[in-house]
Amino acid sequence: MKLFSESIKDGELIPARYAMGKIDPEAHAVPSENVSPHLAWSDLPEGTRSLVLTVCDVDAPSDKTDANREDKTILEDFPRTDFYHWVLVDLAPDASPLTEGEFSKGITPKGKPGPAGPRGTRQGLNNYTQWFEGDADMEGEYHGYDGPWPPFNDERVHRYRFTLHAVGLEKVPVGAKFTGPDVLKAIAGHELGRAVLTGTYTLNPDKV
Repeated sequence: MKLFSESIKDGELIPARYAMGKIDPEAHAVPSENVSPHLAWSDLPEGTRSLVLTVCDVDAPSDKTDANREDKTILEDFPRTDFYHWVLVDLAPDASPLTEGEFSKGITPKGKPGPAGPRGTRQGLNNYTQWFEGDADMEGEYHGYDGPWPPFNDERVHRYRFTLHAVGLEKVPVGAKFTGPDVLKAIAGHELGRAVLTGTYTLNPDKV
């Protein structure tokens, strides 16, 4: 089973076009295009009835208190946690590749609607739902794809894992509102294979 992209190269820096934020020399970071990338796959396992896609930052700070502060630095060894940027379920195994911009073009304050997505898919809540809590302009339920915007004061270059799961279920048994961990729990025991593509991203100019 293979996963590949014309937008993102495995092990390389994700182009800013596919991120939610990009480096700015004066403001540290500003909004970016937030375009969902092209993704394609091959060699699915026999018996695959649907595909699940998760995109997870495995290097997100476990506490956002010091994020994006000029007087603080998030050290390399600071505790980390998973931050989901995209949770997509019920994609048909014979579907054509996901085209660039098909699932996201630009930033939607307060979040894109869901869970219904293109091609009969469903999209879960990403972790910007929690990140923007308390922000009057941005707080809301964020469904679908929203790309990287790591803290500009983080010493660590973040890794973003695009994982395609082949499952033996036509529909993933999750509720109307669901998250990455909800989906992984629901497909446990039904996953037939997976393929991973990893990109990196940082808003720390010293790490580019």
